[in-house]
Amino acid sequence: MSTTVEVVALHVSPVHAYEGRPADGPRPDPEPVSRDRVVVRAGLGLVGDRYFNRPAHRRAAVTFFAAESLDHVAEALGLAAAPDPLLVRRNVVLRGFDVDALARHDVFALDSGDGPVRFEVGRPANPCAWMDAVIAPGAFAALRRRGGVRCVPLDDGVLGRGPAVLLA
Repeated sequence: MSTTVEVVALHVSPVHAYEGRPADGPRPDPEPVSRDRVVVRAGLGLVGDRYFNRPAHRRAAVTFFAAESLDHVAEALGLAAAPDPLLVRRNVVLRGFDVDALARHDVFALDSGDGPVRFEVGRPANPCAWMDAVIAPGAFAALRRRGGVRCVPLDDGVLGRGPAVLLA
């Protein structure tokens, strides 16, 4: 099945910003985390990301998230607009596909113009309590079962922001 999607945001960060207690606030990123393009390495993750080539995260090195989940948060919490997709700290934010409906070991491909890159779903990317601190109180609960999925890349390639095709 081929679905036209939009890559809304790409996020690569060499450090964890959400460590410690949410009341203390996030740690500042040492460099901008938003990317127009990211380099994917099979079995390793996104070049420059904190989970790249980490043995404990190889089966969960790349996270995917549905932008529609942020629309749900805005509606559920009465926010004026959907939160910034980079706040959830997921690597790839898509609009137009329910990534949370993917099951463990599902394989899908994303082609944003530089050729398809395949990913295998590992496990859900459950939201954390930090969402209440960085988005709004209640965001953590609103994102339950809408936190995205953790994947392992099966191919080398490049992903870019903008229109894309998802093959599931």
